[in-house]
Formats: sequence, structure tokens, C-alpha cells
Amino acid sequence: MENDAKAQYTIKNTNKRLSFLSRNTNLENPEEVKSFIARRNCSDGHKKLLALAYRKYAEYYKLNYTMPKYNPKAKAIKIPTKEKVEMLIASARKPLSIKLQISMETGFRPVEIYGLKVKDIDLERKLIYPTTAKNGSSKIGKITNNLKEILTEYINTHHLNNDDKLFNGTPFEYGNTFRKMRNKLANKLHDPTFKNIRLYDLRHYYATTLYAKTRDILLVKQQLGHKRIETTMIYTQLLNLDEAEWTCRTAKDINEASKLIEAGFEYITEMEGLKLFKKRK
Repeated sequence: MENDAKAQYTIKNTNKRLSFLSRNTNLENPEEVKSFIARRNCSDGHKKLLALAYRKYAEYYKLNYTMPKYNPKAKAIKIPTKEKVEMLIASARKPLSIKLQISMETGFRPVEIYGLKVKDIDLERKLIYPTTAKNGSSKIGKITNNLKEILTEYINTHHLNNDDKLFNGTPFEYGNTFRKMRNKLANKLHDPTFKNIRLYDLRHYYATTLYAKTRDILLVKQQLGHKRIETTMIYTQLLNLDEAEWTCRTAKDINEASKLIEAGFEYITEMEGLKLFKKRK
């Protein structure tokens, strides 16, 4: 896989799945492996990943293996509210809180965050230039003043040089650390709904928020680094949100309307001389 220029996280995932299969089946017997995967009490999506990993093994050792066709069922994406995302960030210690804020503000994948070097961050213009994963299109992440100040302090405190990696560790450790912190917060607040929030949901939160603000699906596709527009189109279906997901404001003159727009509110209509605006919570 290295010779075929596969990414390290892809290789690690394949290794993890093959190790699991080797503990439970005889890898030299393709039919036994197929039977074990078929009987697994898990989703078709997970079965497909196991089958794909074994196909790599079978191809390398020239085993007679026909991969079964598993068709993962589409599952609706649940977008966390801004309030809960901010609570997760506030509850995390550094550097986890910094990674989570980057995820929320840029929609970068975990592997893209762990690929960042100090030189990839333009603090003056508040821009981050990641190396896009999955052979996606190049993109630039725009960050807030708050995150700029946090990153500046972090870089200076750790005496990081231009070519240094921003964060040590791996995307897997990022996910594990996040889940432990998330579950701890859920137990502390007696709110089990926090346990339903996945790390990737911060990327989904970014995507839906960006589309809600711009209604530009091509921009969302570019920022997420998607190859296919069909992958991005799912976010257009996630805007039929509950009224409870929106904050509404009114403006009676240009000055008030300007302030609302600067705060991220979207103009809806005008009634009784007042302009109505809304923004996701």
C-alpha cells in the first residue's frame, strides 16, 4: 500500500481490520473469512470495510477471493447545535480545545489537522492552508480573531518553528481523546445526547453553517475538498431545521440591519416596516 502511495491513515485502518480478522478467522481461507464477515452483527458499512481490507490481503497473496457486495444504507446526518459544539470546546483542555475549534471553523478532516505545520498558518490574514486528504481539491480555511489569538499563544508557548508540526499524535488519538472528554461531559451534565455527537459532526456543522450563510453549494464543495458534487448536496437537505434551531431578530433601520448582517444574520423579509433576520443557533 505504501508503494501504491496510499495515505498512512488508510494503511493503519487496513492493518487494524486485518488484525481483527486474523484473530477470529484463518486468513488463508477466503470462504471462512467471508462467512465470518457475513455473520457479524454490525452494519453493512462496517462489513464492506472488512471485506475491502481482506481483498488487499487476498490480492497480495494471490488467493482466490470474490468480494461480496455490501451496500451500506444511507443514514441521515445529525447536526449538533452551535451551543453544544461550543460547550464541547469549552470543556476540553488544550490542545484538544484548539483542534476542536479548528474543526468547527474550517471543517478540516482530523487527518488534515494533524498534517498542519506552523508554516501552513497565516496568522496575519487569519488563513490556514491544509494538505487536503483523499485527493480532494485544495482549500483555504478562514479563522476568527479568537482562534488566531489562541494559535498565536500556543505557537509561542511551545516555541514552535516554521517547519514544526502544529500537533503531535495521530488522528486516531484525536478521536479517542474527544470521545473520552465528550462522554465525561455528558455524564457530568446528565445529558446523554452529547454522546451522540461524533468528531466528524463538527465538519458537518461547518458545512451546513457555510451553506446556510452563502447558499453556494460549489463553495461548500471546495471548502470540504469533495470530489463529487453529489457528496456535497446532502447538506442542502439539512436546512429544514426546527424553528428552535434559529434565532430571529428585527431591524428598523440601515444601521441595525448592518450590525445583524455583520453578526451572521440572514435577511428574510419585511413586515410592518421592520426587516426580519434569522441565524442558526
